[in-house]
Amino acid sequence: MPPEAVGSIAEPPQTDEVALTAKEVAALEEKAMFVRTETVRLISIAKTGHYASTFSCAEIFASLYYDVMDLRRGQPDWDERDRFVMGKGHAAVGLYPLLADWDFFDKSILDEYTRLGNPLGDHPDMTIIPGIDFSSGTLGHALSTGLGMAMGSKITGKPFDVFVLLGDGELHEGQIWEAAMSASHHQASNLIAIVDRNQFSLDGKVDDIIGLEPLTDRWASFGWEVHEVDGHDIAALTALLRTLKNRPSGSKPVVVIAHTVKGKGVEFMESELGWHLGWLDDADEEAVYAELAEGLKK
Repeated sequence: MPPEAVGSIAEPPQTDEVALTAKEVAALEEKAMFVRTETVRLISIAKTGHYASTFSCAEIFASLYYDVMDLRRGQPDWDERDRFVMGKGHAAVGLYPLLADWDFFDKSILDEYTRLGNPLGDHPDMTIIPGIDFSSGTLGHALSTGLGMAMGSKITGKPFDVFVLLGDGELHEGQIWEAAMSASHHQASNLIAIVDRNQFSLDGKVDDIIGLEPLTDRWASFGWEVHEVDGHDIAALTALLRTLKNRPSGSKPVVVIAHTVKGKGVEFMESELGWHLGWLDDADEEAVYAELAEGLKK
């Protein structure tokens, strides 16, 4: 008989203990829309940027930064804060406004995004941007870095969790799976990976390039606890992340496969490869703002 899988594909939370109120859902939806509208505004300054890749993880950003992660306003270097490591560093344009909103740096810095001398670039630099835990952009390194942080937490006794956001195209990198194997071996139970499963990368459809399925079974076979969720359903996503954040101490690292749509919220960008990197002219920008505002009303 084949050996039993060392990981597990878990059921979503079923209790009311982690359920969100209608007020909480509305507040988080507003924050996700804030990510999208600020992304449009900042890219208008830069004249190029990654709209679609950021829009697919807007709800993930909102859920983590306004509900799930332990943070302190104005204290980006608080020792016991939860860490956030973003493999898909090109989505940083949507993260910067949240860091400013947490008073990690002055909001006026956003207004000169990518300008000469401004710390905010297309990819994040932890050495000059308060609140950035990892200088990312070279895909494949994030999970290894997050594992190091998670192990550091256990060694030092500082009680923080580490959340790692991975693009699904990033899973083509071999180092991801080396880190996955190592994380289960070292029982990094405070490591929570989130896969932004938007189906597209720069080169085309992810599974046309190298197929990832069955993705849940792959992660489970590496010794991880695996969950799946609609990455745009803010209530389901946040309830799941709340459960994982507050679960009893165990031995397995956890991965959430968040099914998303690249370009979510703007119809002509959704799952359209050409919008991985681009820029809106004035008329299209106004139309995008209008569509985003209309979407929030629904």
